[in-house]
Amino acid sequence: MTSAVIIPARYHSTRFPGKPLYPLKGIPLIQHVYENSKRSRLASEVIVATDSETIFEKVLGFGGKAVITAGKHLSGTDRIAEVAAATEYDIIVNVQGDEPLIRPEMIDDVITLLDDKRASIGTLVSKIKEQEEIADPNIVKALFDREGFALYFSRAAIPFRARHSEISTPDYYKHVGIYSYRREELIAFASMKPTRLERTEKLEQLRALENGMKIKVRETFFETYGVDTPQDLERVEKCLSTSL
Repeated sequence: MTSAVIIPARYHSTRFPGKPLYPLKGIPLIQHVYENSKRSRLASEVIVATDSETIFEKVLGFGGKAVITAGKHLSGTDRIAEVAAATEYDIIVNVQGDEPLIRPEMIDDVITLLDDKRASIGTLVSKIKEQEEIADPNIVKALFDREGFALYFSRAAIPFRARHSEISTPDYYKHVGIYSYRREELIAFASMKPTRLERTEKLEQLRALENGMKIKVRETFFETYGVDTPQDLERVEKCLSTSL
């Protein structure tokens, strides 16, 4: 199966306008994401999907590939689906444009998850080590079955720990927001209307589960941090300094 990484990147972020162009160690954030994605062994191509001429020109300037998309898209998934529809790749990987610490091994992992013919989508989780993250609604928790298929995602602390549970300290896993999709399933997913649970939890992946799509999950041992606000930059820059 052939695969490509598509990186959605928009200029007008509410919390951090112009975020993809912000320099980290002298290099635009989007370039870190692009170059790390290019190191994937299994992805044949990396494309930035953007509605911004400025981001488009910046990507071309460092030798990357970019596509201008419609400005109407409400999510990165919709944006990459537009680009995916014009390709012939079997698998599309969605790497967020604000993940400069993304590892190529993580991309390869989500691609190989779709070796399981039952799976429409692949994604990653990591075990929660910090107790305060369990109750943090900004940390999305994931439950999955013995075969690695997602049961549910929530901002709440799941699984609930009953007082007299035989397992006194259950393992909690947080969702790592990288996805692989079978191309046709991605296009179908983007055409579906938001569902009740998706609107309740504000989690797009619940739309897939509510529509019967199977999401295969794998644990990753790599730690990454996205850039959501300017305050996140210091931590990410420290991580980049450590890896140099």
